[in-house]
Amino acid sequence: MTMVTPPPLEQEDEEMLVPNPALTEGPQPMEALQTETATPAENQQVEDPPAYRFTWRIENFSRLNTKKHYSEIFFVGGYKWRVLIFPKGNNVDHLSMYLDVADSATLPYGWSRYAQFSLAVINQIHSKYSIRKDTHHQFNARESDWGFTSFMPLSELYDPSRGYLVNDTCIVEAEVAVRRVVDYWSYDSKKETGYVGLKNQGATCYMNSLLQTLYHIPYFRKAVYHMPTTENDMPSGSIPLALQSLFYKLQYSDCSVATKELTKSFGWDTYDSFMQHDVQELNRVLSEKLEDKMKGTVVEGTIQQLFEGHHMNYIECINVDYKSTRKESFYDLQLDVKGCRDVYASFDKYVEVERLEGDNKYHAEQYGLQDAKKGVLFIDFPPVLQLQLKRFEYDFMRDTMVKINDRYEFPLQLDLDRDNGKYLSPEADRRVRNLYTLHSVLVHSGGVHGGHYYAFIRPTLSDHWFKFDDERVTKEDMKRALEEQYGGEEELPQTNPGFNNTPFKFTKYSNAYMLVYIRESDKEKIICNVDEKDIAEHLRIRLKKEQEEKEQKKKEKAEAHLYTIIKVARDEDLAEQIGTEIYFDLVDHDKVRSFRIQKQLPFNHFKEEVAKEFGIPVQFQRFWLWAKRQNHTYRPNRPLMPQEEIQSVGQLREISNKAHNAELKLFLEVELGLDLRPLPPPDKTRDDILLFFKFYEPEKEELRYVGRLFVKALGKPSEILSKLNEMAGFPQNEEIELYEEIKFEPSVMCEHIDKRIPFRSSQLEDGDIICYQKSSMLDSEDQYRYPDIPTFLEYVHNRQVVRFRLLEKPKEDDFCLELSKLFTYDDVVERVARQLGVDDPSKIRLTSHNCYSQQPKPQPIKFRGVEHLLDMLVHYNQQTTDILYYEVLDIPLPELQGLKTLKVAFHHATKDEVAIHCIRLPKNSTVGDVISELKTKVELSHPNAELRLLEVFYHKIYKG
Repeated sequence: MTMVTPPPLEQEDEEMLVPNPALTEGPQPMEALQTETATPAENQQVEDPPAYRFTWRIENFSRLNTKKHYSEIFFVGGYKWRVLIFPKGNNVDHLSMYLDVADSATLPYGWSRYAQFSLAVINQIHSKYSIRKDTHHQFNARESDWGFTSFMPLSELYDPSRGYLVNDTCIVEAEVAVRRVVDYWSYDSKKETGYVGLKNQGATCYMNSLLQTLYHIPYFRKAVYHMPTTENDMPSGSIPLALQSLFYKLQYSDCSVATKELTKSFGWDTYDSFMQHDVQELNRVLSEKLEDKMKGTVVEGTIQQLFEGHHMNYIECINVDYKSTRKESFYDLQLDVKGCRDVYASFDKYVEVERLEGDNKYHAEQYGLQDAKKGVLFIDFPPVLQLQLKRFEYDFMRDTMVKINDRYEFPLQLDLDRDNGKYLSPEADRRVRNLYTLHSVLVHSGGVHGGHYYAFIRPTLSDHWFKFDDERVTKEDMKRALEEQYGGEEELPQTNPGFNNTPFKFTKYSNAYMLVYIRESDKEKIICNVDEKDIAEHLRIRLKKEQEEKEQKKKEKAEAHLYTIIKVARDEDLAEQIGTEIYFDLVDHDKVRSFRIQKQLPFNHFKEEVAKEFGIPVQFQRFWLWAKRQNHTYRPNRPLMPQEEIQSVGQLREISNKAHNAELKLFLEVELGLDLRPLPPPDKTRDDILLFFKFYEPEKEELRYVGRLFVKALGKPSEILSKLNEMAGFPQNEEIELYEEIKFEPSVMCEHIDKRIPFRSSQLEDGDIICYQKSSMLDSEDQYRYPDIPTFLEYVHNRQVVRFRLLEKPKEDDFCLELSKLFTYDDVVERVARQLGVDDPSKIRLTSHNCYSQQPKPQPIKFRGVEHLLDMLVHYNQQTTDILYYEVLDIPLPELQGLKTLKVAFHHATKDEVAIHCIRLPKNSTVGDVISELKTKVELSHPNAELRLLEVFYHKIYKG
C-alpha cells in the first residue's frame, strides 16, 4: 500500500487572535500574537459579576447574504454584548467570529472591561467534536471587539456530513465572564508587598513565573550567588552572572526587573523571546546548565541536593523467582490530570501495577516468557518536589493538542508516606518523613493555542500568599491561590430562576499546571536568610554602579525640561565621517560632541564651555544654525547674529526649532592660520556664500571632505579652480569638473556645474555641497566602475551587503556579497552562482527572509518572480532585511517549477517497513505515470507486482 501525500499548505503564521479589522471607525489596533494576549486584571477588590452563557441558533445559515451578521444583544456585567460572525470569512477562507461590545459608540469616556470568554460552533451530530476557542481581552471604546479571524475552515462548516450545519441551522455559543478593572498605573509592588516583578519581553510570562519560583527558594538563590563569576564576565554571555544579576535586582530593586540579559545568555534572539517555550524543558535546561557551571565549586551538587529524587522501575515475575529493577533519577514528576481528581490519585496512577500476560508476557532470563507485574516505586523524594501537571495532551481522535481543564485538587500539605508508604520501594529509607508543604502554584490562563502565565507563591511558607504576574505583585488569600486554580466547571446562576431554567456550567480556563512543594523537615535549611555577604564583591560593585547609573538617568529624565542638548559639528567631524561613515550630506549629528546645557544659561557662557572643550578661544568662534530643507537634506543655514548670542540657550533653541524640546544643532566655523592657530572668522556679507567641498577619486572609489570656502555670489566657479586644486593637492592648472550634490532621497540628484556661470545663477546658497574630480578621469570610463561622481553616488545609494544563508542552516551566515538594490533577478543569482562555483545560475533558488520570525519565508522566490534585489529584501510592510537564503538544485529552477513534487510513503507488506520517497513529475501526469516512476525507486516483491495508491490529506485517507 502506498500513500501519496500532497505537500502541506504553507502558512507563514499560526492563527491569530485579532480584533476585527472590518469594524470601521478609528484606527484599528495591531494584531495580537495568539501566544500572548492581554494581561488580565484579576485582583479586584470588589465582587465580580457572574458569568453567562449565550446560545445563538442561526437558521437558513447558507442563505445569509450579508458580509457580517450580529446576534441579538445579551447582558453580562451590566453591559450589552453580542456575537459577530462573518459567514463567508473576514477576507479569509475561514469562519470569522468575535465578541463585540454592542453599544461601543455610546460608552462613557475611559470605559474598560476585562472579559474572559470562549466562542464555539456546536457539532449537532457528535457534541464532543464541537469547536471551542477561548481567550481574554481588555475591551474599551477603541478595541470593542475581539476574537478569531480564522475560527474554522469554511469547507468544514458548510459540509453537512461534518455536523456543524444541520437543516441549514448553525448553533453558536458564547461563554462570557466579565471582570472589573482596577487601575494599577500608580500601583507600587515593592511598597505594597515588599517584592518586585519581572518585565515581560512579549511572551515570557511563563519564564517569569518559573524564575520567581526559583528566586523564592532562598537556598537555591544563595547557591546561585556563590557560583564563581568574574568582573570581566558579561551577563549576556554568562548564564550564572545573568542569573546572579537578576536575583540581586529582584532582592534590592524598587521596581520591576528586565530579563533581556538572561535570555541573551540563553542564546535567544528577539524572535525566541516572542515564542512560548515549554516550561518544563526550560526548567530542565536551566538546571542542567547551572549544574554544569557549579562543578568544581563550593556549591557543586546543589541542584541535585534540592531537586533530585529517585525511583525504581521494576518487573517481577509472578510464577518464578525473578525480578528486574532499574534505578532512575528525576528532577520533576509529570502527573496525569485527566482521570484523576487530585494529586494523590495521580500518584496512585503513577505507581499503578501493570500486568504482563497473554501476548504481552515478559521474557525473563533463563525462564523464558512469564506472567509478570510491572511498575514504579519511589526510593526517595527531594527536599524541593516539583510536580508538572499534564494539562496539555494530544487528542488522537481530533489529531491536535488539547488543554485539560478538568477539576484537579492539590493539598496545602502533601503526605507521601500515606497508606503505610505505598508509594515507596523496599529500598526507601522509612526514617525520612515525606511530609511536604505547598510553596508555589504556577498557573496557566487560556487555551491550548495561547494564554497567560503567572505564579502564586508564599515565600516564607507562612499564611501569606502573593501573586507574581509579570511586573505586578499583589497580596492574595489562600482560597484564590489554591481552590480557584483547581480548574473544572463553575455553575452559572440562573438568569430567570422562576422559569426553571436548566443550569449552565462555565469552564474555568485558569488552572494550575505546576506545583512546588518543600519537605517540612528541610524547610528551615531551604527557607534561609540571604543577605549581601552571600554576594560576591565584584557583583555588588557592578550592580550598585548599574543602579547608580540608572538613578542618574532617572534624575536626568526628571530634570530634562530644565536642560537642552546642543550638538556641535566641526570641520574635523566632516573630514572624519565623509567617505567612511556617510557619503551624502555633511555629518551624522548623533556622532558629534553634544553638550547638556541649562536652558537659562546665556549662549555667550556656553561659548566658554566650548573653549574649554576644544581649545578655541571665544573670540575665534562663529556658530551656524542648521536647517532642514524641503528636499530633506540638512545644511548650515546662517550664522548666529551678535544680538542672538546674548540670549539664553533655551531662546536660541526655540529660534532654531519650533518643535518642543528639540535639540539645538550648530556648526562651529573656525579659521586656522598657516601655523594652525585660530584666526578671527572673516566678515560675511550678503554677497558671500559658504560652500562645502568633497573630492572624488574614481581609481580608489573614494570620496572625501577637503574643506569649505566663502565665494562671491556673482563670482564664477572658474575663479576658484586653483584654490580647489590646492585643497586636493593638484597642480594649479589641473582641469577639474564640478557637481552640486542636491539630494539623495528618494533618489540621488547630483548635477553638473557650468564653471562659466556665476554661483548665484547656478542657484547656490549657504550650506550647499560641491563635489569635484579630475576631468581626465571622465575620458577613461572603461577603466573604472564608477568614473564620475553621479554614478558613484548612485552606487552608494543602492549598495547593499547581503548575508546569504544555506536554507538548511537558517541561523548561520554562509557568505556576504555587496550588491546593488537595482540588480535584476538574473544579476543576483549569477553573482551567487559565481560565489558558489555553480556553472548554471538557474540552479540557484532563493528564499526571502521573514523579519518577524527571523526565519525563511515558507515559499521560495519563483524563477524571475521579482524584478530587482530590493523586491527580495522588502517585507510586506516595507521593512527591509539584509538576509537571503539559497539552495543549489539538481535541476534548473524553471524545470522544477513545471514539476509536481509528491511525498510517497511506501509500505512493504512482506518486510512490514515504511520508506519515504519524493518523486517529481510534470503537473499533468496521470496515476499511471506516478506508478511507473515509483517502480523505479522501490523494491517490489515481484517485477509485475501491482501498486495500490491511497491519497492522504491531513492524515486522513480520502480515496484509493
